[in-house]
Amino acid sequence: MSNKNQMQERATSYYTATANKAGNYPRLQGSEVADVCVVGAGFTGLATALNLAERGYSVAMVEANRVGWGASGRNGGQVICDFSGAEKFRKHYGETVSDLMWDLKWRGNDIIFDWVDKYQIDCDLKPGYIETALKPRHLRYFEESQKELQQRGFPYEYNILDRDETRSTLGTEAYIGSMINMRNGHLHPLNLCLGEARAATALGVKIYEQSPVTEIVHGEKPTVVTAGGRIQANTVVLAGNAYHKLERKHLAGLTFPAGSYIIGTEPLSKKITDQINPRDLAVCDLNQVVDYFRLSPDGRLLYGGRCNYSGREPSSIKASIQPRMLKVYPQLKDVRIDYEWGGNIGINIKRIPAVGRINGNVWYSQGYSGHGVNNTHIMGEILADAITNTMEKFDLFANIKHHRIPGSQQMGNQIIALGMLYYRLKDLL
Repeated sequence: MSNKNQMQERATSYYTATANKAGNYPRLQGSEVADVCVVGAGFTGLATALNLAERGYSVAMVEANRVGWGASGRNGGQVICDFSGAEKFRKHYGETVSDLMWDLKWRGNDIIFDWVDKYQIDCDLKPGYIETALKPRHLRYFEESQKELQQRGFPYEYNILDRDETRSTLGTEAYIGSMINMRNGHLHPLNLCLGEARAATALGVKIYEQSPVTEIVHGEKPTVVTAGGRIQANTVVLAGNAYHKLERKHLAGLTFPAGSYIIGTEPLSKKITDQINPRDLAVCDLNQVVDYFRLSPDGRLLYGGRCNYSGREPSSIKASIQPRMLKVYPQLKDVRIDYEWGGNIGINIKRIPAVGRINGNVWYSQGYSGHGVNNTHIMGEILADAITNTMEKFDLFANIKHHRIPGSQQMGNQIIALGMLYYRLKDLL
């Protein structure tokens, strides 16, 4: 792991400022033995660990920083179904996987809603999501989506809104239409992480924070090594996504970090929140390079977007994001910005999670390309299934051949940035 990201406290953000009490997890010291060792205590790692613990496996987790330190504790908090590269997935396998993909795309949502209820996780989970249209082709997408929902007998509320209905729902002239889906939703992502960690430890999972992994010693029983200790296991799971630098021989060039950034306003009056989002929905437009926003429980507008694929951080997050917010809500021009933060998400060229294993007993999943809250929970279950010898879903993802970009990370990010320029130009048409 890079020194830059080792042993750091959580990023300053609205989520950190409003986090529930975190567990007191020690550094790894000495030698441990477990059935499975998970590297990384974000959503992928926690979902894998909790799934395995529910099945009676002994699990140890090592985290370089704190639980939820990376993208899992910093993201937009939107619980959205599907995979970013779902169409590429369907093209690879054809219609034979249509039913499975339909069930799978909603599985992450189901897991999150179920666990929040089962483990009484306080994370402000609320159903309700609206996609917004900026172009006529977006309206055609809504019609296709509605048709599939009808054909599938989707049991939750969904509805296409015209321009006027969208204006009354979101208090803005920015969109020409929208579509509501009440099985998607939004939450406090860091508090979901902390709640899943507590649930996992209650089932016997051992979590070690501030314990960056320096090496994985391969063998019949691989060993995860840190500065203070080691864990020998039957299986190792790599769950660091955009932040880990382990196993570069096998994983370098598959996934690259892209910056994503959010601002949080001061608490808004009820008059304003009733005007701009009376149904308290998560909002996301349909551009390839998206803007997204939602209200916090204390009435702040959390507005994110401007995903940066070059690897360069903006000199001012507020200066980058606030003008985009004001295009949607010019009435907020005098509102104070209390928070600004960002972090890296993992992306790959095909925008399908990169999943596989190394030497038979070191497993990995990474590259969720903007759909991490849902996808991580899906992949955590799939990894747990595979480790317990149910390989069908794992193989579907593992058999997807991902393009590896040669050269340095910087070069890779520049290549991806050039590729995304195409989509930015497409958004303008």
